[in-house]
Amino acid sequence: MKAMVLRETGGPNQLKLEVVETPKAGSKEVVVRLKATALNRRDLMIVQGRYPGMKLPSILGSDGAGEVVEVGSEIGDIFIGDEVIINPGLNWGSDTNKKRADFTILGNPIDGTFAQYVKVPAENVYSKPPHLSWEEAAALPLSGLTAYRALVTKGNVKEGETVLIPGAGGGVATYLIQFSSASGAKVYVTSSKEEKIEKAKSFGATGGVNYTSDHWSEELEKLTGGIDLSIDSIGGEVFKSLVSLGKIGSRIVSFGATRGPVPNLLLPSMTVKEMSVIGSTMGSPQDFVEMVKFVEEHKIHPILDKI
Repeated sequence: MKAMVLRETGGPNQLKLEVVETPKAGSKEVVVRLKATALNRRDLMIVQGRYPGMKLPSILGSDGAGEVVEVGSEIGDIFIGDEVIINPGLNWGSDTNKKRADFTILGNPIDGTFAQYVKVPAENVYSKPPHLSWEEAAALPLSGLTAYRALVTKGNVKEGETVLIPGAGGGVATYLIQFSSASGAKVYVTSSKEEKIEKAKSFGATGGVNYTSDHWSEELEKLTGGIDLSIDSIGGEVFKSLVSLGKIGSRIVSFGATRGPVPNLLLPSMTVKEMSVIGSTMGSPQDFVEMVKFVEEHKIHPILDKI
């Protein structure tokens, strides 16, 4: 089969199209012929050599959707020809509250979806939502799962709450906006570009502010009256603004920190508000099942940039 193989780091140009051996299913595995795959920030970090636990050479790619072409001998509920999407989280374990120490993600160190075929455990494939195209289905798993766990499982979003999503243009953020809106929350965003704020409004955001303004936090507080739940992937100075915007008893869920550590955070500012700060990453198999059901129920379509 053909696959995009990374043998040394240094950027996207290090990915090379090669002919490699087509994978064979073990007794509890399936082989999927991929119809589409999607690019994640994780892939970009790997080609730059900035991801922990890397092993090379490797076929990258965490997200994918396609048709089952081979089924292991011990599998009785998946059949050749089934249209599926892939949960890229491997070895989560039986505890839905926390992952195992050996949890990993498809696409490095385990060969991933930038290929014609991929081999995965049978428990990691799920029926493709029928309302999604192949491209939309491929774009759903990693980012959709990350968003769902942060917002619903960890954030416990409730109808009528005010939710803040900093960085409206991010991949996970597009799901957070749609999932929040579908949950009955009022969703506000921040972005450096007005067109991104307007785009966010088109798929569920109530409003937003441009964070390049010196007083964006004050503007947002006037606009919202305070935030019940913030879902943050930015960190840095922005995190302190999320604390100041939070209502009494509010929550902040963090699933990343693209701007690095939070400097000079005054813990009493969170204590007096009785705020909760919660870490989140990817999600359990149960989260994945619930996420797909939610997407089907609300007929949510991933926001695609380019195909």
